Amino acid sequence: MFTIAVETNFQASHQLRLADGSKEPMHRHNWLVAVEVSSGKLNSIGLVMDFHRLRAMVERIVAEFDNPDTRGLDSIDYFRTNNPSAEMIAKYIYETLGPELPTGVKLEAVRVVEEPGCSAKFGR
Repeated sequence: MFTIAVETNFQASHQLRLADGSKEPMHRHNWLVAVEVSSGKLNSIGLVMDFHRLRAMVERIVAEFDNPDTRGLDSIDYFRTNNPSAEMIAKYIYETLGPELPTGVKLEAVRVVEEPGCSAKFGR
């Protein structure tokens, strides 16, 4: 099995909804996203897929997060009903990216780093 990974960054604000129904103060992070994809076979030019193409696909997804809107991630439909946690951001990226990958390329995991030492991973 061959595996490749790409990373990209985005800046976004979020405000988590807490268990008691309150919200934490809105705050901003410089997020890091790492994506791993794999394939049992390489393509005709010896690649799982092109790094630049994969990074562009991820960057297109996170571009909607990189938003100066004062509501931050809550301004995105998905996060109106799902808490904008690192875990749910990773799940959203995973579910959005997976169907877009070339035939034979499998999405292994999406890791989202909220700040150094604090990350969430969603994958198979």
